[in-house]
Amino acid sequence: MQPGLLRIGVRLDQELDPHRCIELAVAVEAGGYSSLWFAENPLHRAILPALSACALHTERISLGIGIVNVYQHHPSLIAMEAGALDELAGGRVVLGIGSGVGARIARLGFDYRPIAALRDAIQIIRPLLRGEEANHRGRVFSADRVRLGFRPARPDMPIYFASMGDRSLALCGALADGLIISNMCPPGYSERAVAIVKDAAAAAARPLPSVVQYVPCAVRSGRDEARHLAKAAIGEMLATFWPVGSDWPALRETIVQHSGVTKVEMTAAVERLRRGEPAIRVLDDRFVAAFAVAGTAEECLTAATRYRRAGVDELVLTFSGTQPAEDIAYLGRAIADHRPDGA
Repeated sequence: MQPGLLRIGVRLDQELDPHRCIELAVAVEAGGYSSLWFAENPLHRAILPALSACALHTERISLGIGIVNVYQHHPSLIAMEAGALDELAGGRVVLGIGSGVGARIARLGFDYRPIAALRDAIQIIRPLLRGEEANHRGRVFSADRVRLGFRPARPDMPIYFASMGDRSLALCGALADGLIISNMCPPGYSERAVAIVKDAAAAAARPLPSVVQYVPCAVRSGRDEARHLAKAAIGEMLATFWPVGSDWPALRETIVQHSGVTKVEMTAAVERLRRGEPAIRVLDDRFVAAFAVAGTAEECLTAATRYRRAGVDELVLTFSGTQPAEDIAYLGRAIADHRPDGA
């Protein structure tokens, strides 16, 4: 693969039924990608059934749980499920955990304390996956002389955190094996996040965690078509997940500062999208450059190098549009062309 081109994986959406996930998992492995990831949000399809099915229909690619939230899955249950899934997959599972979206977790009746929840969770999950007894009294989760009834096949299964805010990023560097950076984070934000994680890991005398980043991808032989698809994907995420109004948390301020779009422009764009205006009319190419990988296959690979320079080790793409299998194959051929000696 050409110098500077990072590993590339694929993320499948929870809206897909498990049978479609199997079809796409086969396409991902045939396309030469490094990994397949699933992210679970409350009250959508649970991801472990689809992950289990994909484990049985693939042989090589890593399978990322990215993420399950520790409120809906108690840490002991996460260890049980991840350990069993790793047996099924032959040691290919990467476990990603997070505290979820605060507003959604609060609606389920939990007292949302994201940093404490992540800290407690890994202190319980890690010893259980090692086949050891977990004893931890935490602010959110505790375990009193708890041990799994089976011995996980791989006690060193990597545990990643989905972290965005500065405190969560520092916790990731101090405790986790990897970082998952979410969608809607431009490369400049990623570079800053990696630096925080790296400093925290150094302070804890730990190796630098691996870094995975989710990014929407629109890849077509026609550049304009790809950019239209990318704008639609970005517009949907902005309308659904961006805070209302202009009084944003500090995290969102940081993201915008690295996006090349001003706060006034971002606020106006979100308001227009929520009024139902089409993304193709609302968003210009700066939004695509900041929040997506889009264009021809070669243009997408060139865009991917920006994330490598930011410190990302693996870019995990969510393919936009109605023909993901074809797009996965198209980009996969370009990736193969850049791989040295057909490796």
